[in-house]
Amino acid sequence: CAYSSLLSSHLLHQNQPSGFSSLSSCRRINRNKNNKMGFSRFVEVGRVVLITYGPSAGKLATVIDIVDQNKCLVDGPEEITGVSRQVISYSRIQLTDLKVNIQRNARAKTLKAALKEADTMAKWEGSEWAKKLAAKSKRASLSDFDRFKVMLAKKQKSKIIAQKIKELKN
Repeated sequence: CAYSSLLSSHLLHQNQPSGFSSLSSCRRINRNKNNKMGFSRFVEVGRVVLITYGPSAGKLATVIDIVDQNKCLVDGPEEITGVSRQVISYSRIQLTDLKVNIQRNARAKTLKAALKEADTMAKWEGSEWAKKLAAKSKRASLSDFDRFKVMLAKKQKSKIIAQKIKELKN
């Protein structure tokens, strides 16, 4: 690279030791023995994302276009997920494993058909991530009395488990 040739000529004039390698700053060494990429989810057209911040937080959207290195255009569509078409920062979304086959800047009708064809919403509802989010929101919506009932049920369960373990040891 041009930077390393400039650097090496500069270092030669300064009488640097011969063991100094100036090329290491311009080359990336792949230290992975299997030569597999470290990431499996990429920001790409058709990638289903979870919005984590703002008025649409907790809702799914699909990447329609990539604006620049910091933002992308997403669409719900609004009839299915409640997210309107908008430009959103990468820091406000999380990439899921789901991807639909659409063209860049697809219309809402095309996106809706692709989501239905790939059965994306059912796949999302069946994922561990969605189940965890649903359980978290259910726990957050519990009243004081509901939390009290959960506490009693946990005590009862642990008491039964302790009795069974005691029986097995004897």
